[in-house]
Amino acid sequence: MALKQLILSRKISERSTQLSKLLEQRSSLEKREEEITRALEEAVSTEDVSEVSKSADELEKEIKDLDEQIKKLEDEKAGLEKELEAISGSDNSGATDSTETGTGTGGNRSMKNKNIATREGGEKLEQTRSAINAFIHSKGAQRASAGFTSVEGGALIPEELLAPALVPEDVVDLKKYVNVIQVNTASGKYPVIAKSGTKMATVAELEANPKLANPKFTEVDFSVATRRGYIPISQEIIDDATYDVTGLIADEITDQTLSTTNADIATVLKTATAKAVVGVDGLKDIINVTIKRVYNVKLIVSASLYNELDKLKDKNGRYLLQDSITAASGKVLLGKEVVVLDDDIIGSKAGDLVGFLGDPKAFMSHFDRKQVSVAWVDNQIYGKVLAGVVRYDVKKTDTDAGFYITYTNAPAGA
Repeated sequence: MALKQLILSRKISERSTQLSKLLEQRSSLEKREEEITRALEEAVSTEDVSEVSKSADELEKEIKDLDEQIKKLEDEKAGLEKELEAISGSDNSGATDSTETGTGTGGNRSMKNKNIATREGGEKLEQTRSAINAFIHSKGAQRASAGFTSVEGGALIPEELLAPALVPEDVVDLKKYVNVIQVNTASGKYPVIAKSGTKMATVAELEANPKLANPKFTEVDFSVATRRGYIPISQEIIDDATYDVTGLIADEITDQTLSTTNADIATVLKTATAKAVVGVDGLKDIINVTIKRVYNVKLIVSASLYNELDKLKDKNGRYLLQDSITAASGKVLLGKEVVVLDDDIIGSKAGDLVGFLGDPKAFMSHFDRKQVSVAWVDNQIYGKVLAGVVRYDVKKTDTDAGFYITYTNAPAGA
């Protein structure tokens, strides 16, 4: 029975790989469709229209054929998964739970069903964990283990397995401050309407609509890139491990992903319009006047700049930087949340008094493919090493939403 499960799992893995390739082809065809649409809009002669129409017909046939292949593979995969589930269920049929038998009230039956669903979900997650452990122990040779999805020769790690690896409270996750968009394709366009503060107009019944301001509409091109990092686990550790290797790897991937995304997000924040700021009055000028009120302004600053801001006092000798139970970072200045990063993340070197002042969620977006996987990759020194892989893109969306400031203390007595 175990051999049958391995065979079915291998077939499911093969279908998943084929589906991934076909879906990437589908995404490419969608881009061609956009190009043909633009070409049709720009066509000026009958010959041009005829040529574009011919290309459109050919593309439509390609898309139809590809969709049929995708549908066939999806049906085959679903059938195989159903067959595998039936076999796995029959293996466990001997075990019965006394809570599932007998009678009771409707409320009790509902509670039992929830408990059963929870237990089944937990069992499935444990099965996935065991399968990934087996994949790691075998250096990728055991791909057919039931319970995980294969992605480009690696093992896709479910989000539930990564969730327990919580970020320490004193570590900043910049993804919480920017606009995170889940995407299902490797590339595409995302529409952005800049915040303008435009007001609606009052219109009496049956009167013509008044002239309204046109929204500032732009499209942002995104292209998901793959980030890969080595996981420092030796073959000896894997060979000797009697504990959960997947949990150890999840911790390391979470740490590397956090460092990588923070650096990439900070790189985009540093492309904001540069502005020199002198003292707290310079900060007030931007917050009170320069940036529109529609933006939710925050300060994302270097540790060195934070140190200078932490020393600022009013005329009565009271510190301007305050604790706050409502701000995620726990600190506010001039009523705005203050987020602290290492100097070399938001700046370029130690001692830089720099930061982003504005609305990070409006300023940029993080296009998350939401796929975290592990794979054995070739290495010139160690033969094979385990690598963690994440996929995303970061893009600037609204240039009016913030500034990259360079701070200078106000002269003494000013």
